[in-house]
Amino acid sequence: MKPAAETGGGTPPVPPPAPQPASAAEKTTDPKRIIVRIHSAPPHHNAGGELALFSMLRPLAERGHRVEVWLSRYGKARDPYLLDGVLVVPLASRLDFGAAIRHADVVISQYENVPAAAALARGYGIPFVALAHNPAPVIFKNIAAGTTALVVYNSLHLQAEADAMFAERPKWTRPARSIIVRPPVFAQDYATTPGDRITLVNLNEAKGGGLFWKLAAHLPDRRFLAVQGAYGQQILRDLPNVDLIDHVAADRMRDEVYARTRVLLMPSHVESWGRVGVEALASGIPVVANPTPGLSEALGDAGIYAEANDLQAWIASIEALDDPATWQAASDRALQRSKELDPSEDLAAWVKAIEEL
Repeated sequence: MKPAAETGGGTPPVPPPAPQPASAAEKTTDPKRIIVRIHSAPPHHNAGGELALFSMLRPLAERGHRVEVWLSRYGKARDPYLLDGVLVVPLASRLDFGAAIRHADVVISQYENVPAAAALARGYGIPFVALAHNPAPVIFKNIAAGTTALVVYNSLHLQAEADAMFAERPKWTRPARSIIVRPPVFAQDYATTPGDRITLVNLNEAKGGGLFWKLAAHLPDRRFLAVQGAYGQQILRDLPNVDLIDHVAADRMRDEVYARTRVLLMPSHVESWGRVGVEALASGIPVVANPTPGLSEALGDAGIYAEANDLQAWIASIEALDDPATWQAASDRALQRSKELDPSEDLAAWVKAIEEL
């Protein structure tokens, strides 16, 4: 996922995406203008929700749709740039989002931008698509406000939580249609030969940063890798058996993180899916995880589970993987689960649903 060179300053209208390279995807005969509203985007912001979104937008661009992502927060980028055939328009470009959305065929949003994007789409009579990564009531209240054409859940458990929320609020209007698209991970982008480190990606408290440093202190004979995350207050320490590195962009994760990792830790307190864990599975890296509904669904039988507050359970899980036969069995399960999570069918259903709007 590498951006094309940023364009010059420019004023409206926004330039169309450059011609796309030849693709196995058959071009549509009815291209749509798809406007997406989110707060931040790769390559400057590499969180799971944004990476999943661009994995979903790429096949739409390959089909010949004009896909534009308009950012609502200031970031490092100032000028529009192309990423995987998708035009990204930073807030600092000062281009007119209101003018763009008036000419959209479909509007897509997620997280904090759902209320405003849904209202604009509703006002202009444009089909609105909400991507649901968590069961935040404020999002579902706005989804229920009237004209949401499609809700995309990232997991079965999140769909069940949303169904329960709608059942408890009979005055809320259920969206016309919903599908499940598990955060797409293309195994070939991440597969490598595992290394020798015990790794945590994102050192904030919600991701288990505190537990990570306790484990490293209790296991001084083992080598750890601490990767700073894209968001949240990072918990930083200085231990001789820990390599601490800065945030790593998505296209460098394979070589700079997974190629150094023997065991991945995911002691997240809350995790609606767990993209990092699925990326690690592609290399046969065993994942020790807190059994949140999302991680349990994502990792399945390949996961090794320990409660987030049970330090001894985490130590025992790591020590068990010292045995080569135990590690190999866990690695085999990881590779099998990676194959089961091939995103092709989910993405085909997603493209079909968008094109039917």
